[in-house]
Amino acid sequence: MAEQLNLTLPVRTALGRDDFFVSPANAMALGLVDMWPDWPGGKLVLSGPAGSGKTHLTHVWAGISHARIVPATSLPDQDIPALATGPVAVEDVHLIAGNKAAQDALFHLHNLVLAERHTLLLTGAGEPKHWGLTLPDLMSRMQGTTVAALEQPDDTLLTVVMAKMFNDRQLTPPPDTLPFLIKNMDRSFEAARDLVERLDTLSLSEKRPITRALARRVLEER
Repeated sequence: MAEQLNLTLPVRTALGRDDFFVSPANAMALGLVDMWPDWPGGKLVLSGPAGSGKTHLTHVWAGISHARIVPATSLPDQDIPALATGPVAVEDVHLIAGNKAAQDALFHLHNLVLAERHTLLLTGAGEPKHWGLTLPDLMSRMQGTTVAALEQPDDTLLTVVMAKMFNDRQLTPPPDTLPFLIKNMDRSFEAARDLVERLDTLSLSEKRPITRALARRVLEER
């Protein structure tokens, strides 16, 4: 076991449909993704806090639609006409607030994809009206898009998500650790990701397995 803890193992995030746990926090978003290709106007926004499952659902949809996935910040470097020849997912649109080149590129991509009768999926934190976009024509198109909201997790979903995060890092905490974390942590996906990362780092640095005692230390340090 000590030898295993000396290794920094890669994080292998499972993003398949079977790995997506459905709960009241994300059921509506999954249902709208499943409506593809019958989206109103040929487009859909996935909105939610960091770690809520937007990227996972994007990959689920890309697996069905054979869409390309691109970060919004990379759009100025993309061949927009070539990108628009099929379904496209653009992630983290809120990150291009104040980026005129990226907003111009997204505006043209939006128009070309729909003109070619393909579909467009966009993701961002919060609703499009809060993304900070400054290009008026792009703002109106984003705000005219159906929004599928992913909410903060309940206890069941948070438990499953954290178990998946540990599994992605090839870690298996003892059964009493997850309930202890869920009871004492901040109620957010971001907090869950941070705790899992801190526990992984601490167990590696101290060459110790992840236990409830180690979890208590990480929580107290926060």
